[in-house]
Amino acid sequence: MHLHLLVFIAGFTAILGKEISISAIPLVWFRMFMAAALMLLFIKVRGIKLSIDLRSLIRLSIAGIIIALHWITFFAAIDAANISIALAMFSTGAFFASIIEPIFYKRKIIGYEMVFGVLVITGVFIITQGEIKYITGILLGVSSAFFSSLFAVLNGVFLKQHSATVISFYEFISGVLFISIFILCFEEGFSANFFKLSSKDFWYLFLLASVCTAYAFIAAVYVMKLISPYTVVLTYNLEPIYGILIAIMLYPESEKMSTAFYYGATIIIGTVLLNGVLKNKHAFKRKQIP
Repeated sequence: MHLHLLVFIAGFTAILGKEISISAIPLVWFRMFMAAALMLLFIKVRGIKLSIDLRSLIRLSIAGIIIALHWITFFAAIDAANISIALAMFSTGAFFASIIEPIFYKRKIIGYEMVFGVLVITGVFIITQGEIKYITGILLGVSSAFFSSLFAVLNGVFLKQHSATVISFYEFISGVLFISIFILCFEEGFSANFFKLSSKDFWYLFLLASVCTAYAFIAAVYVMKLISPYTVVLTYNLEPIYGILIAIMLYPESEKMSTAFYYGATIIIGTVLLNGVLKNKHAFKRKQIP
């Protein structure tokens, strides 16, 4: 139930991305900066220790850059296409996770995980068929899914050594530094206009940074202590379902879905449910072994 609440929040993130008027790169900078500040406040109140070794700092910094790239490509996909395309392409993360996870966890590729990944991609293909006009948004969405899967698997490894709060804080800080360097080197830099936000943008960004990032991020990392990264990523394929349904209600003209969407959505939801059944079945069998 907690995981599905996080998935719903993730779907709502796309709505905020559409409502915020600034472009993807400054949007993600403000999101990570605000989230890091809120997380630092939480750390001080709870008295959590932030000391880590240099090797861990480097690894968390790399992960922070990856999550920054994930968010930038995700919001850029919304700008290039629409919410439906960006969220549907996010579902390909299950396929990437089924390949990436065995590499980091040094285990064999499980056959049905590959099959489920293919099924999810099939569902996405059915949803997006005939939408080649959004090819840029589709490519950005698939890139976002890859970065998300890589990031989820890396965090699963980090959890063996550090708490979810420490992991998230250092990743956000490194993400802010990475984007800051990019802005200074390849864009206009931090001019006064960069920090001029409308009241609407500020509060939407604050909601995005607090509920949809600081809280959801720590909670999602914690959930991976109990559920494998692959299952988390696959369950997050409900994100496009939640997000698109919200988008249809709020933007009926730009987010109108075809019949193909419902066929594809059924495949995605069915895959997620079947994965949960198989995972629970295998876990139960392991408990029964004396």
